[in-house]
Amino acid sequence: MTITIACIIGTRPEAIKMAPVILALRQQPWARTVVVATAQHRELADEVLELFGIKPDHDLNLMQANQTLPALTARAITHLDAVIGEIAPDLVMAQGDTTTVMAAAMVCFYRHLPFLHVEAGLRSHDLQNPFPEEFNRIVAGKLAALHFAPTEGARQQLLSEGVDAATVVMTGNTVIDALYWMAERSQPLDYGLDPAKRLILATVHRRENFGQPIDDICRAFLTLVEGNPDVELMWPVHPNPNVTAIAHRLLAGHPRIHLVPPLRYSEFVTAMKQAFLILSDSGGVQEEAPALGKPVLVLRRETERPDAIDAGVAKLIGTDYQTIVSEAQALLSEPALYRAMAKGVSPYGDGQASPRILEAIRSRYL
Repeated sequence: MTITIACIIGTRPEAIKMAPVILALRQQPWARTVVVATAQHRELADEVLELFGIKPDHDLNLMQANQTLPALTARAITHLDAVIGEIAPDLVMAQGDTTTVMAAAMVCFYRHLPFLHVEAGLRSHDLQNPFPEEFNRIVAGKLAALHFAPTEGARQQLLSEGVDAATVVMTGNTVIDALYWMAERSQPLDYGLDPAKRLILATVHRRENFGQPIDDICRAFLTLVEGNPDVELMWPVHPNPNVTAIAHRLLAGHPRIHLVPPLRYSEFVTAMKQAFLILSDSGGVQEEAPALGKPVLVLRRETERPDAIDAGVAKLIGTDYQTIVSEAQALLSEPALYRAMAKGVSPYGDGQASPRILEAIRSRYL
């Protein structure tokens, strides 16, 4: 017996976290795997899929300049409905909390198809932080037939919401599968970095940080670099103009601040390995950095990934200028504090999430 599984991918993080699952599915004689790219992120997701050797079977090309969330959601639902009707899958699977994921779950509900949710059960308990991701994952969670929880905390969250325990499988996070796979193949960096200096790696892209928060973050970065001559900062700047305009206005031209285009995933893994410290508002980085033994300061007010915080390998610090400076400076100046955070503890799994997901699908649907 063969079952057809449609794997839906929209953004770069989804591509990273779904890639090991797709590669594993393709090795199974019982699975026909169809990859659908919505292109919610165009170039960013494409390069990740290329790195993993995955070519989408269907490309919906939804990305538009200055798109609004209502318009994107409407296009995602109608285009996904059409392609799922054409594929006629037995199951549909997607990862995370984007508009693509929510739309896929809704289409499955309308078509009475089982929706399988990878990285299920994450909650910040604040609909505005992160926005709109908290809403998206709640909707996906309500509609999912099978929930792949990345941590025990996520599993318990789903159970507390009344989800049937038989439909919840604790798998670990597929991002660790992808990270370990790519760490063996990561590429050298060629951005003029000085190996004698300590590298701060930064990423900032969340919608709730647009405006004054990014302004404060940039000023904090500048203060940290100017106050520590042995430090340089690399920031792969997200292409959203709400990010690039402020980053270049406040930081461009400094000899120890490298504002670079978004890195290929293989390069970004190398950058994390080389970094002394990471400052980020990315959910994925909160999961990846601890597995590489890198302290991460989370530039958000809330996080749906408390596991690294609880393990002491990440710290939630928000976007206040003074807080960012003081927290980062403490790690730069106090070796004992740094060693306590740089423990190489991965609360998000052992790199075997994909085989667990496949076994759950096989045992339930074959």
